[in-house]
Amino acid sequence: MSGKPVLLVVAHGSRDPRHAATVHALVRRVRALCPGLRVETGFLDFDTPSVPGVLESLAAQGVRDVVALPLLLTRAFHAKADLPAVLREAPASLRIRQAEVLGPSPLLLSALERRLYEAGLTPADKSSTGVVLASAGSSDPEAIAVIADIAREWWHTGWCAVRPAFASAALPRTEDAVRELRALGCERVAVAPYVIAPGRLPDRIAAGAAGAGADVLAEVLGPSPELAALLLRRYTAALGQWQLAAA
Repeated sequence: MSGKPVLLVVAHGSRDPRHAATVHALVRRVRALCPGLRVETGFLDFDTPSVPGVLESLAAQGVRDVVALPLLLTRAFHAKADLPAVLREAPASLRIRQAEVLGPSPLLLSALERRLYEAGLTPADKSSTGVVLASAGSSDPEAIAVIADIAREWWHTGWCAVRPAFASAALPRTEDAVRELRALGCERVAVAPYVIAPGRLPDRIAAGAAGAGADVLAEVLGPSPELAALLLRRYTAALGQWQLAAA
């Protein structure tokens, strides 16, 4: 490989315009962290530019090497099937390596905590606060198990309790997890959306939090500095594996 491979950030896409706006803001932050790296954005559905369109454009410009990074928090269907299928149809002149999904990572836990503190909590509140780790949900058992593992790991950092919840495809729902933490006797209950961008499912998480009377609702992860740093970390790891394979 000559020069740095292009980083192609692959987002799912949404009919909600807030989704694409958040993705673009995150990509701008990545570019600012690494000015010498070319970073492009592609969407699997709903939004433009599409991933095939970006790949065709890169090939037409003479680009040879691309790291495709799924903007996903778990290895569910989109990372295992959708994106690999799209990449297999890329122009033959491109050499593409798919990076790992973003989660799990200590950087994501740091981002979640910072969002909770921005919403009004302090480190002193941890031992008396129960947290709902509210994800979008998945029908993939591996993805569900990862969310449960993250909740257990986060609990060991000092929170009163941490429970996973899901906006779709799996149970419990956010409102049920809030009520469970109340029943456990947590002094306050906070909901931390484990999602990257606003949209229909994050709105469902927010509605569940409000309906069950959660004390605190954090913002989505969004274009946080931790997430931008994590994208570059995943890119670097994929690049290292690529170079080892070529050695």
